[in-house]
Amino acid sequence: MRTAHRTCPLCEAVCGLRLTLDATGHVTSVKGDPDDPFSKGFICPKGASLGRLDEDPDRLRVPMIRENGEWREATWDEAFGAVDRGLKGVIDVHGRQALAVYVGNPNAHSMAGALYGPPLIRALGTRNVFSASTADQMPKHVSCGLMFGDPLAIPVPDLDRTGYLLMLGANPLESNGSLCTAPDFPGRLKALRRRGGKLVVVDPRRTRTAALADEHLFVRPGTDAYLLFGIIHALFAENLTTIGVEVDGLEDLRRLSEEFSPEAVTGICGVPAEKIVRLARELAAAPTAAVYARIGTCTAEFGTVAQWLVDAINILTGNFDRPGGVMFAKTAVENGRRSKPYTTGRWHSRVRGLPEANGELPVATLADEIETPGEGQVRALVTVAGNPVLSAPGGPRLDRAFGDLEFMVCVDPYLNETTRHAHVILPPPRVMQTPHYDLSLLFVAVRNYARFSPPVLPLEPGRPSEAEILARLTMIASGQGADADPALLDELILDQMLRKAAQTPGSPVEGQDPAGLRAGLEGNTGAERRLDAMLKLGPYGLSLAELLANPHGVDLGPLEPRLAEVLRTASGRVELAPPRLVEDLARLRRRLAVPPAEIVLIGRRHLRSNNSWLHNVEPLVGGSNRCTLQINPDDMTRLGLGERALVRSAAGELVVPLEPTETIMPGVVSLPHGWGHAGTAQRIAAEHAGVNANTLTSESVIDVPSGNAVFNGVPVTLSPA
Repeated sequence: MRTAHRTCPLCEAVCGLRLTLDATGHVTSVKGDPDDPFSKGFICPKGASLGRLDEDPDRLRVPMIRENGEWREATWDEAFGAVDRGLKGVIDVHGRQALAVYVGNPNAHSMAGALYGPPLIRALGTRNVFSASTADQMPKHVSCGLMFGDPLAIPVPDLDRTGYLLMLGANPLESNGSLCTAPDFPGRLKALRRRGGKLVVVDPRRTRTAALADEHLFVRPGTDAYLLFGIIHALFAENLTTIGVEVDGLEDLRRLSEEFSPEAVTGICGVPAEKIVRLARELAAAPTAAVYARIGTCTAEFGTVAQWLVDAINILTGNFDRPGGVMFAKTAVENGRRSKPYTTGRWHSRVRGLPEANGELPVATLADEIETPGEGQVRALVTVAGNPVLSAPGGPRLDRAFGDLEFMVCVDPYLNETTRHAHVILPPPRVMQTPHYDLSLLFVAVRNYARFSPPVLPLEPGRPSEAEILARLTMIASGQGADADPALLDELILDQMLRKAAQTPGSPVEGQDPAGLRAGLEGNTGAERRLDAMLKLGPYGLSLAELLANPHGVDLGPLEPRLAEVLRTASGRVELAPPRLVEDLARLRRRLAVPPAEIVLIGRRHLRSNNSWLHNVEPLVGGSNRCTLQINPDDMTRLGLGERALVRSAAGELVVPLEPTETIMPGVVSLPHGWGHAGTAQRIAAEHAGVNANTLTSESVIDVPSGNAVFNGVPVTLSPA
């Protein structure tokens, strides 16, 4: 037996794990790492099942090639040769704008995905870039970009010091947190209450998080922006504002809020006017307070406006960039400082003319780009750790569209609902064979921290790492061919990084010889040497060697005020009334006059699930982790429903088993996301197939400023099955 330590890669909580392995490399035990300074031994059922996921017999071990509708195993050289021919054939005939790439959610949990995803996208040379971001958090990126000048400058609640937390559309007792990296989120919320603080949850369901809270308020799905505007109106009307940072647009925001009084918005959001006013008073009176809103508010009709108003409230109540309010993390590996203020719409999609945001187009228009003939029609697709057939709106349409592609290559460990359309599948190694450093998630951590996990088990001879797979894809996409050495990519990136650092005034290596800097880098692989360089150039001057010497992680201290470091607006001040978001208020006003739908659909998270990629692990399926439609018993009686119902929307219909519960408000039904595994090659997932919720969501409905898909507040009708 031996013990190994690593970070859990299965959600955003970055918990430290202590693994026990036998002589064969089999994981016999997974427990929380009590010596991790951030997670302190916390573990959830997903992390406890990491060994089962790692050894899943349905994981692909070797490349797969599909020929004449049949799958066969292939060598790595054979597979990369097929990719080279497939991509080159499309580029030679149709050009690079006939290529598209989709990057899935697991890339945020992958060191290789973060390091090699951007070079791969650049090498493909296409504007048809799609990701799970526009099915998840793009509204937050856009609002932060427009308010602070940088879409990665995302303030997070200072959970460990705040005295009042207002939470909308988030359920961290199930999700473990999202765009707010906080291991043991439940424990942190309980500590908030123990020290005399207050937790208020606003959600259409009385979730596990809402049940823990001091107060839970039902809100109609998709109307969070009205509630937030009502709070802002009350703050201005009662002179409760206390602003501690320099802002532009204060009077504009005051004027805009006038028509959204608590009395004006209560009818649409369902929260009584007097409670809206009380929330404003409590936020203003609390010594420290924070407003935090997540996926339930992002994946809605007015997602970006809602994210804007969340931070506007934090600013108006004096809780921005200060301890106990919302703050910006300072990571050991900083993202590059933007040279220009943020903007969107630098290009638009070919078919629907939807604007780019953060360098990508809305996934809601991917099917349009594949199906619509003409110059620039997408004819080849690269996916990296993504399953858009289940995760994107209008999933069945994407399923059909992928079948028409001339070429498709997927980097994925499974033959699933999306990869079954591929011509080549390139499976990454097992989790235990993969190094880990959270390059993405620590940007939104509630405490500054760093931890590196080396591989626990070696790779088999001839088996490329995930980094090498993506690097070889990048070399192929750039025209270097299937036989090009992937190490050349790492050396090119390192050379550019070190030369730029040496020429940058104020850099820790200003004026030094790039060759000497390169010689001093440590690491067994190109990816590790790149990480070593990024750590040494970062604000703490850490190194890979230091992290290896501290296998439980390094505590870098609590969050500190740093708005001046991250602000990148043209004015040099926080923009409280960004013109792009003010424009979108015309939609918000029009919606006030539309009668609410009788029943609307929302999504749901499970503690034992994360989108579609954990449903083949037996300990994580069953129990409460079921694909049922939650419905209020009064709605069941009123509609004369039995055990199952036919659910119809403008996009499609499903027959779903019902789960009556008083924890959901009348007029709302909830179906979990990421199911629909009928016919999959994943045996356990097929036994618990469920239905694809995105049969009911429409790719034609988006949050306009960000292009994000709308999964919450979808009008539906129910009838007996």
